[in-house]
Amino acid sequence: MNESFDTVFAPSSAIGGAIAIIRVSGERTRAIAEALLDKPVTDRPNRVRHVRILQNGDVLDDCMAVFFKKPNSYTGEDLLELHCHGGMQTVRGVLAALSEAGGVPAAPGEFTRRAFLNGKMDLSEAEAVMDVINAQAESSLRSALEQLSGSVSRRIRAAEELLLDTRAAIEAAIDYPDEAEESAYASLPAALHATKTELLAMIEEGRRARILRDGMKLVILGRPNVGKSSLLNALLGEDRAIVTAAAGTTRDVLDERISIGGVPVRLIDTAGVREAADEAERIGVDRAKKALETADAVLLALDGSHPITPEDEALLSETKGRTRVVIANKCDLGVCIENALPVSCKTGEGIDALKARIAAIAAPSLQSTAAITNERHLLALEAALDAVTHAETQTDPDCIATDLSEALHALGTVTGTDVDAEVVDRIFSHFCVGK
Repeated sequence: MNESFDTVFAPSSAIGGAIAIIRVSGERTRAIAEALLDKPVTDRPNRVRHVRILQNGDVLDDCMAVFFKKPNSYTGEDLLELHCHGGMQTVRGVLAALSEAGGVPAAPGEFTRRAFLNGKMDLSEAEAVMDVINAQAESSLRSALEQLSGSVSRRIRAAEELLLDTRAAIEAAIDYPDEAEESAYASLPAALHATKTELLAMIEEGRRARILRDGMKLVILGRPNVGKSSLLNALLGEDRAIVTAAAGTTRDVLDERISIGGVPVRLIDTAGVREAADEAERIGVDRAKKALETADAVLLALDGSHPITPEDEALLSETKGRTRVVIANKCDLGVCIENALPVSCKTGEGIDALKARIAAIAAPSLQSTAAITNERHLLALEAALDAVTHAETQTDPDCIATDLSEALHALGTVTGTDVDAEVVDRIFSHFCVGK
């Protein structure tokens, strides 16, 4: 990151559209505005003004500008937004003028990082900014917006309060054993149990709700020529996979994303599973089986135009006990397969029913958009849980206090109250420039 005294700038929207938004933030924002704009924007902060951007007397653009006076800005610093025409040459000219006026190009995520460092948001809320940007379905967006509004922070603070009260009682027992030890130890089991219960609830709920953030990984499995690629195309509503009458056309794993019932779904089309005829097909089959190992759910396709084969039976057995939907494709050609959803990719029959079945698999995850779904946060919660669980086995008050401090440290890494600079650097390195 640039030093805190640098004034940084970057486009915060795509270049090439009708309008481009360019942000400037830092101590010299006001001076840069006065140097480049034909009228002051500082007399009425937080208001849009019509201005011209000038450089050496030449007009670079006729645009709108908003000045946000610190600390009432996104970054907590003086911040200027220029709403310019979005053409490449215009944006390049404005960026060059900002650099000449003393600005420094912003690093990825620098505006949000400054917001975190200046106390405008905690670390979990800052991470939710990128989740909002990357949301691939309605449920993903709702979850990200909930976390951006502080849902993670509130739940973490509640757990921290439990730990702080428990640690305070133990430390009082250490300092004043005659007065506080008996009551501290009497209340300790219930306090630790309450903390573990809350941490476990957050972890279990978060693991179930990861689908809201990352999407459900649904692997389409079946023997060759049952119509897996046709099924992928039918669900996507477009031709993304090659479909031919020849068996074994798909030799590799295809990964496509779609929103079904407001839930992000990763559709994984795989090679037909059978005894491979050549090396390329063998690799495809191996990749299909590997995809199955990490799948959240399986869409097992059977050929509804023929009776079940031994290969079908093997796949039914292999996926038994997994979350799955069994479909009989080519149902328009007419063989009824028991307990299989009839589908025809050719006529579209059963596709809507299949989408409803897929959405229903993920329905439990939609009950709460306030779940903690970020993997970094979940790992921190698990570390806190391990520390509290270890505290239950201790008898020495100093050891118990140490375990509780470790649990608090783990929770502090979520909100950023107790986190290494290296972790912060790594988080914001994944942000886009201008955010």
